[in-house]
Amino acid sequence: MSSSVFLDNKAKPKSISRAKQWTGEVEDLYRFQQAGYRDELEYRQIKQVEIDRWPETGFVKKLQRRDNTFYYYNRKRECEDREVHKVKVYAY
Repeated sequence: MSSSVFLDNKAKPKSISRAKQWTGEVEDLYRFQQAGYRDELEYRQIKQVEIDRWPETGFVKKLQRRDNTFYYYNRKRECEDREVHKVKVYAY
């Protein structure tokens, strides 16, 4: 994503595809989508907070859902191979 997308608070995705194989980006998208958000951009627009990440892996550590409860994630991979095809990848 370009830095100009982060500056535009009204950015909407131009296209959607499904993940085909696991990557670090797919892992983060999986975590955001479990918490009820499209991706990191939408989370930042709504919650306006810094995202907690595991220092070892860089994966998302904790997310606040829309109902203000929290999801906590392990430092290791959580998106199993059988779940990868469910992850939506948005292009801006």
